[in-house]
Amino acid sequence: MENDRGLTPVLLQRIPMFFGIDRATDEQSLIDFLHHFSDERLSRVLVSRMTEAEIHQVVNVLTGLMKTHLSGDEYHTLFLREDHHHHD
Repeated sequence: MENDRGLTPVLLQRIPMFFGIDRATDEQSLIDFLHHFSDERLSRVLVSRMTEAEIHQVVNVLTGLMKTHLSGDEYHTLFLREDHHHHD
């Protein structure tokens, strides 16, 4: 069953995340997905099995998203978790 955006809602098994219903649900589901994805145990297993090309692909996608959607100050505060960022 497709919604008005032409997407079929997807429920990830055993984790209450839905994609393809509406923007607000997609945003919350992505937040939940990234939270689960960043679990240290999962990351260690997954990364150890990835090729160099896959590692670079993930880094490039995530870095590109941050460059597109975050200001320099947001990058330093939110990603690098720096208290103060000064441009020299």
